[in-house]
Amino acid sequence: MAAFMQAWRNAFQKQLSSTVDVYGVTLARFLFAVPLATAYLMWMYSTYPVQAEVHFSLKFTLYVVIAGLTQIAATALMVQLFKQKNYAIGVGLAKSEAILAAILAVIFLNEGLSVYAWFGVLLGGIAVFLLSSGRKLKALSFSTLSIGIASGLCFAITSLLVREASLELTMLPYLHRAAWVLFWVITFQCVSMLLYLGLFSRKTLYALSQRLGLSVKVSICSFLASLGWFSAMSLQSVAIVKTLGQIEILFSLLISMFFFKEKLAQRDHWGLILVVVAAVLVIWA
Repeated sequence: MAAFMQAWRNAFQKQLSSTVDVYGVTLARFLFAVPLATAYLMWMYSTYPVQAEVHFSLKFTLYVVIAGLTQIAATALMVQLFKQKNYAIGVGLAKSEAILAAILAVIFLNEGLSVYAWFGVLLGGIAVFLLSSGRKLKALSFSTLSIGIASGLCFAITSLLVREASLELTMLPYLHRAAWVLFWVITFQCVSMLLYLGLFSRKTLYALSQRLGLSVKVSICSFLASLGWFSAMSLQSVAIVKTLGQIEILFSLLISMFFFKEKLAQRDHWGLILVVVAAVLVIWA
């Protein structure tokens, strides 16, 4: 669900980026997601009541704030990618997140992966490289590569901190933990972006109001994608979740072909096969 909804969110963000600047497109991701996150949290407690009292530690707050900021940066960088290369290449480069998350988790969080899991993560990285290099490797500029890796790194940091924030709420079941983290991250992002644009770029808010329907689509898809990611990462390590999530590439390529009418290279077929194999390996592991 997360991968499918994220593919559509990216597609709608690409459309929105044609008339709204990077900051506006980034805000659209969170703007209408706050009431959805609030409603989901209330529904969780009414449907699955929990007696435990929730405590938000200082570490939890820091994780949420930093995760919120890095996700804003990652989204802005991805939107910038859309302006440089086609949709599938932009998404493909940002999907370096899985490998970067695995490396950071091992170095800083002492998380271990099995041999099969590592092989799956690396294979997924090779698949992303094939899918993002397009018809000719020379066409992949240093600027595009740098922005893509930077976006992937920011997404990786966000995912790792989201998982750490969820693990701080040990008094709750995993779905309730994910709901609280989702609510606080989205609320922080929305408020901070609205304050920034209200002070420094009101024309961006006006441009966004002119594309209200598309902005709502971005927010809904973003909320459903984040709900899937946050819930999954409350259960399992980020590298495993994100490698499995690379199946998003398949959805992105299909959207690129049939929605944006973009031509794709023959090597994309091999890349897709490797993505599926990588996903199978991490599930097996």
